[in-house]
Amino acid sequence: MSGTDRRRIAALARLDLAEVLRSRWLLFSVALYAALAGLFVLVGLRESTVLGFTGTGRVLLSVSHALVLLLPLLALIATGQLINRAREDGTLELLFSHPFSRHEYFIALTLVRFAVLFLPFAVLMLSAAALCHLLLSSPVPWGMLVRSTAVCGALIWAFTGIGLVVSVVVRQPARAVLVLMSIWVLGTVLLDFGLIGLMLRYRLHAPSVIVLAALNPVEAARVALLGAAEPTLSVLGPVGFYLAHRLGSAWVLILGLASPIAVGTAAWCFARRRFLGGDLV
Repeated sequence: MSGTDRRRIAALARLDLAEVLRSRWLLFSVALYAALAGLFVLVGLRESTVLGFTGTGRVLLSVSHALVLLLPLLALIATGQLINRAREDGTLELLFSHPFSRHEYFIALTLVRFAVLFLPFAVLMLSAAALCHLLLSSPVPWGMLVRSTAVCGALIWAFTGIGLVVSVVVRQPARAVLVLMSIWVLGTVLLDFGLIGLMLRYRLHAPSVIVLAALNPVEAARVALLGAAEPTLSVLGPVGFYLAHRLGSAWVLILGLASPIAVGTAAWCFARRRFLGGDLV
């Protein structure tokens, strides 16, 4: 990539960042992060434990598990109506009357939307750890901090790619909202119920359930976070026993990172290909 290409991408990124700041959904996301961090810091001041964790470890574990459900929704909202809305209001046609390529525009959108979701989250995790260290006088569990940040970052990337696919494929913004909400529900709310139903109906054995769970980036991230708190994964029952003894803690973490990254990358590549070859109007 030449210096001219990078300058054009930077210009498009600044343009999209200005749109993000103008829409104020970034401020909403930051406020939500801060509210969750403050809530769990207060919970961490209590004496009860979660999976044997107290203090800073408990706060980071609780924040991560709450955001595993919220981060996919925020990523879908941030990306799911980018292309279709710009196509509908004529922004794409106007923008590409200037010397910008579709590839540069898509790269700039991806970088901005991922950054404005991931960077506030990373700052939140560091701030929560520092605040707990000051209030609880407990050491910062750096291993859990890095693990939680990496897993949730991979999850953000997965749903950034999925949201871009919806934005490119579904041309009507109103219909895109329904598709986005359906994806979030299938990925989070109905996750455990669906797996339990399959196990009861078809008598699936543990490896099959693991494969199905790994295909869902939300479930893979949840298992990776649980592995940080309890390496034996006893809270997951027989499936957790199988994971802990057949894969081990290290491979559970690799699975929790690899599955979301693979899903997000595949979705992003598909969305980019459709955008480069599709109509602007």
